[in-house]
Amino acid sequence: MTGLDVAGLIRECMIVIVKLGGPPLVVGLLVGLVISFIQAITQINEASLAFLPKIVAIGIAMLMLGPFMAATLVTFTHHVMDRLVAAGGL
Repeated sequence: MTGLDVAGLIRECMIVIVKLGGPPLVVGLLVGLVISFIQAITQINEASLAFLPKIVAIGIAMLMLGPFMAATLVTFTHHVMDRLVAAGGL
């Protein structure tokens, strides 16, 4: 394995991280934004009010995106293992 191959694997790893972590983070951000907007309108400034809706929304997003996340991880793992075998690692 050359340095170029390692750099390619690191790049692919970063893409997988964004694919897996991005959607739940965006859901949490949007829910937090909506809750903050509601708190600003009603002038209820309680930090714990935003916690439960965020947890529920992120949990629902994880349940809905679970098959996509699993498929992405399986594909990436197969790709990495194939690269290891091609390099003579196993």
